[in-house]
Amino acid sequence: MAILQYQGTGRRKKSIARVRLLPGEGKFIINGREIDNFFGLETLKVIAKQPLTLTETEGKFDVFVNVNGGGYTGQAGAIRHGIARALIKADEELRTPLKRAGYLTRDPRMKERKKYGLKGARRSPQFSKR
Repeated sequence: MAILQYQGTGRRKKSIARVRLLPGEGKFIINGREIDNFFGLETLKVIAKQPLTLTETEGKFDVFVNVNGGGYTGQAGAIRHGIARALIKADEELRTPLKRAGYLTRDPRMKERKKYGLKGARRSPQFSKR
């Protein structure tokens, strides 16, 4: 007998999250650590759990996440995106509320590249009179 498992990949900025949902009692493990030990800020925990809260499936699935790249904010957004994609594989009827909330849309905003002759993407070198 195979255990049902739903997978989803989420991306945000430079972060990539591979999410696995298993039927269970609501464990949330990120890179081998509990969500409370992984994210210091409460807002990041809320962002990561938003798809589960919206679809009222918070206690029904154990969430296992491997995330790498980027910072904490990008990782939280990537986890949210991955969970939303995995939930659709679990139940196709959840697509409409997740889509309306905007959790299925990959946030396209990225860091702008540095240009030659400039200090950063747009910052010019300091002007010197002499």
